[in-house]
Amino acid sequence: MKKSLTLEISQTLLLARLRQSLVAAAGVTFGIAMFITLVSFMTGLNKMLDSLILNRTPHVRLFNAVNPSLDQPINRMQEFNSSWNSIRSVKPSDSRSEIYNSIPIIAYLNKDPKVLAVAPKVAAQVFYNVGVIDLNGLVNGIEVKEEIKYFSFKDYIIAGDPMDLDKIANSIILGKGAADKMMAELGEIIQITTAKGDQVSLKVVGIFQLGLAAVDDVQSYASLSTTQKLLGKTDSYYTDIQVKLKDINLAPQLAKEYAKIFSIDAEDVQTANAQFESGTKVRNIITYAVSITLLIVAGFGIYNILNMMIYEKMDAIAILKATGFSGSDVKRIFINLSLIIGIIGGSVGLLLGFIFTSIIDQIPFNTAALPAISTYPINYNGTFYLIGIAFSFITTYIAGYFPARKASKIDPVVIIRGK
Repeated sequence: MKKSLTLEISQTLLLARLRQSLVAAAGVTFGIAMFITLVSFMTGLNKMLDSLILNRTPHVRLFNAVNPSLDQPINRMQEFNSSWNSIRSVKPSDSRSEIYNSIPIIAYLNKDPKVLAVAPKVAAQVFYNVGVIDLNGLVNGIEVKEEIKYFSFKDYIIAGDPMDLDKIANSIILGKGAADKMMAELGEIIQITTAKGDQVSLKVVGIFQLGLAAVDDVQSYASLSTTQKLLGKTDSYYTDIQVKLKDINLAPQLAKEYAKIFSIDAEDVQTANAQFESGTKVRNIITYAVSITLLIVAGFGIYNILNMMIYEKMDAIAILKATGFSGSDVKRIFINLSLIIGIIGGSVGLLLGFIFTSIIDQIPFNTAALPAISTYPINYNGTFYLIGIAFSFITTYIAGYFPARKASKIDPVVIIRGK
């Protein structure tokens, strides 16, 4: 039988029971709209939470772990090669934090085609002096331009200009929590004490807020030269080399390679934030599970409506089969009917889902803890729309298949004789 004829009959049956068909389509529409809205919002929220960490975290971090050296000088002396040496209470030296041959390492990384950017850093443990109280702190010496370009540093500055770190000597950008505790404002001079006991005066040129109290209460930022001067070190002194890759998925592999090549400790972003990524995966699983449940529920609605339609259309089915329509033709008619409901309901659902997410995207979301966020986060990923429409087709096809198969097996003789 011609497909155009079976499709025309499907449309006729659809219009004959228009109210029921619209109810079935509304179920699909609601399921798809909620799927798009929920997935777009939840993944947007996850992306926002991830960015709090990932924007400020290098893909690969090169550093020297402060651990006692297992290779002691006595082990290198030939006369003791045949002896068993035991050294107790070995302590690390302060030189362990420095990256040796940092300049050649940076040059090598800049030539690596897989590397997007390299940014050295100097970390200095300090105490913020607040009257007679000393607060623990960490001053990060950074290359300001690189941090702004590749690590979104400027997005988290809530007061001041980060470029002032390079323009103004002995300047500092304080974390929001630390600034509040010291009651420090822009332009004020604060006192800090280094781990060696040297006291230094620094001018506050900015306030930084990541949105994580553990960071904002402790960390602050200064230029590389200022931090090196705090520690009494030379211009080549670096404690960290931050590597931004073109493909973040290569981080675990390259971290191992760099650790072997440079004989240095290396940490990839996935390892550093393993617990955070696990939370993101769990939230995504919950989101997809709830969304797909909505579509399955809509599918059951279509199944029930088509079942009722078959019972009500027994006469029409018997006449169709008596006039030459085969069982497969009848099955195709009802599957077409189900797919038409899926197409209409799914298309309208995609449109409503986009409208709902657009509305949510315009709702103000102002919180002091997240200065870089102004509206609720939405992820406009086209993959979600493809998944939604594909699942609507699959759900409606399955929902229509079983009633259609039942209709194809109806014996017209039994129906007509019963009448």
